[in-house]
Amino acid sequence: MKKTLIVGTVAFDEIETPQENSGKILGGAATYIGLSSALFNSKASIISIVGGDFDQKYLDLLKSKGLNTDSIEIISKGKTFYWKGKYHKDWNKRDTLSTQLNVLADFNPVLTKQDSSSEIIVLGNLHPAVQNIVLNQTNSDNKCVILDTMNFWMDNSLEELLNVIKKVNIIIINDEEALQLSGKDTLFNAAEEILKMGPKHVVIKKGEHGAMLFNKSEFFTIPAYPVKKVIDPTGAGDTFAGGFSGFLSQKNDLDFETLKLAVVHGTVMASFCVEGFGTFQMEKLNKETVEKRFKEFKKYTRY
Repeated sequence: MKKTLIVGTVAFDEIETPQENSGKILGGAATYIGLSSALFNSKASIISIVGGDFDQKYLDLLKSKGLNTDSIEIISKGKTFYWKGKYHKDWNKRDTLSTQLNVLADFNPVLTKQDSSSEIIVLGNLHPAVQNIVLNQTNSDNKCVILDTMNFWMDNSLEELLNVIKKVNIIIINDEEALQLSGKDTLFNAAEEILKMGPKHVVIKKGEHGAMLFNKSEFFTIPAYPVKKVIDPTGAGDTFAGGFSGFLSQKNDLDFETLKLAVVHGTVMASFCVEGFGTFQMEKLNKETVEKRFKEFKKYTRY
């Protein structure tokens, strides 16, 4: 089992859909990544920051899944990062109603000796400067760095983002972001351009249309698992990254065949996430249910 480090937000979300409002609930990239990777016994360590308003029950939840929360910094007089968003009938369209950085504004992570020697490092969606601070403190010779980012950083911190991309092994982004980052007009050309920036592999998520995996000489694509009723797509991309990295933590060789299976497992995990509000589905998920859906998915995609 490879030692895994997850860097990202542990936060509060509030989500509006055409059907209902979630109220303030548990959220954050590192939360989704952690809950998903925990289904693979990753025993990952989470690097994040929260305020004194963050309920102990949420930290207990993460611990109960086998996740190490010792490196989640608590600022007792501060407030936790908060995001509020609204979805439309087209799930691909989302409005951000409120973003309150709070304690995240001054986040300056310091890694323990144990965390700095992690073999799999998942950089959740954060400011590239913070991602870079983490990378500069890691020292494992055989580390695999997985990066998630978004168009906001491409718009506002492109130079810093490109500096991080140079140092990663795998980048996971969605189709719209891939086109923006590359400046190309097709996903194949986009992947080819992004590979020139440094990563050995590119994963492009296409939401309800599945995911694609590229390296310089190989290509793989997979459809999405057919979810009958989507409740809330928040965190699906992070849940994908958690399943992807969690599967890799079990493997010695990270060759293309292994990465293909990681994409499949990430896809399956994301399908659970969208079936409930926030982290609700991920909190109660068990390995048997995951394995059953993986087998179903395998059957659906064989020909």
